[in-house]
Amino acid sequence: MAKKTYLLDTSVYLTDSNCINSFGNNDIIIPLKVLEEIDNNKKRQDSAGSQARAIIRKLDALRSKGSLAKGVRIEKGLGIVKVRSYNPLLLPDDLDLDDSDNQIIATALSEQEEETVKSRKVVVVSRDINMRVKCDGLGLLAEDYQAEHVIANAYGLYTGHSEILIDERLIDKFYEGEDIFLSDQDYKLYPNQFLILISNTNEKKTALAKFKDYHIPIRKILKANHNVWSTKPRNKEQQFAFDLLLDPEVPVVSLVGKAGSGKTLLALAAGLEQTFGKGTTYKKIVVTKPVQPVGKDIGFLPGTVEDKMLPWLAPIQDNLQFLMGDDKATLELYIEKGKIEVEAMTFIRGRSISNAFIVIDEVQNMTQHEIKTVLTRVGEGTKIVLTGDIEQIDNIYIDSTNNGLTFVVERLKEEQITGHVTLLKGERSEVATIAATKL
Repeated sequence: MAKKTYLLDTSVYLTDSNCINSFGNNDIIIPLKVLEEIDNNKKRQDSAGSQARAIIRKLDALRSKGSLAKGVRIEKGLGIVKVRSYNPLLLPDDLDLDDSDNQIIATALSEQEEETVKSRKVVVVSRDINMRVKCDGLGLLAEDYQAEHVIANAYGLYTGHSEILIDERLIDKFYEGEDIFLSDQDYKLYPNQFLILISNTNEKKTALAKFKDYHIPIRKILKANHNVWSTKPRNKEQQFAFDLLLDPEVPVVSLVGKAGSGKTLLALAAGLEQTFGKGTTYKKIVVTKPVQPVGKDIGFLPGTVEDKMLPWLAPIQDNLQFLMGDDKATLELYIEKGKIEVEAMTFIRGRSISNAFIVIDEVQNMTQHEIKTVLTRVGEGTKIVLTGDIEQIDNIYIDSTNNGLTFVVERLKEEQITGHVTLLKGERSEVATIAATKL
């Protein structure tokens, strides 16, 4: 295969600081403008800032081996990385040279002119769609950074439940309490996966079950005959969710669903039930979410840190207050005593939390690196619930195929300690359901 030269856009480095190791024996060009943009992001207190600092350290280590202007081999078996500037005369007059993206494109055009002599292709790699479109319009090869994509598209995400056709007699035996085993030769199933058993002769004859292991009989899922902190499941997916949320053998639970599907409310209700209900399991509830601004940044909001966090944490507090019967005084008392902690992800990261019920909302806005960092801090006796909607992402550096929530669901679905449910139906209101599905 012919050797290529890759030029990586700033967005790639801010997504994955190890990206230069992902292109085999091909060479990598780093425009000076990209270095400047990385430097401008290094003080950010989020994943992009962390990635910026990491790639700066990596490039400094390479610099100690030789001149980045002449080219330094990344490591044995990998290509050479160079830092380059551009020839402004190669950029069409239609494009403003003051624009940083255009300066990066100009560097690619400059490199392409030199590589033509070597018959080597120059490929621009960018997470920015418009950057790729402009490159294509100028005759440059361009592609997205695919190294972190976990699934091909949002529709390929594991749902945590499936329908299977089964002999009607087995359904009868299942209801009678007999042990029913499923074979790995007939079905590809995952631990803690929920099943909708459908008779192969009568589609109206069904049963709900939970699969644990091929050596363990499937377990019957009964309709909830009691409230979970005054909350009852309204559909079978919510029923599945409560089963996982209340299962002490499943310390990692992920819930995916559109706005109004009840994922956050169910998680909080289960947390309250197991912290303040009969036979308490956990000492406290910790609720958090990543600070991902939409339209305004936290640093520009007035007031103290607590005041700044209020817009992001208000929806969570609203849910808690609703579940507490609008008893704001009791809620504030629990918060004051540390029995309920509602904090931004910035303050949670780095802590080791034990004997707690943790709910992390809006996980679709976290990167793979961020969610890995959080999960590795989970202490003994702790249950962690991850909720989000992979079709509602505000972080410009990730999408539905490579975000932290998708990463956890797909990479951990074969583990006995994890469980997942995709909530399909909106239950907040008719207006919310229509808006979530049709707008």
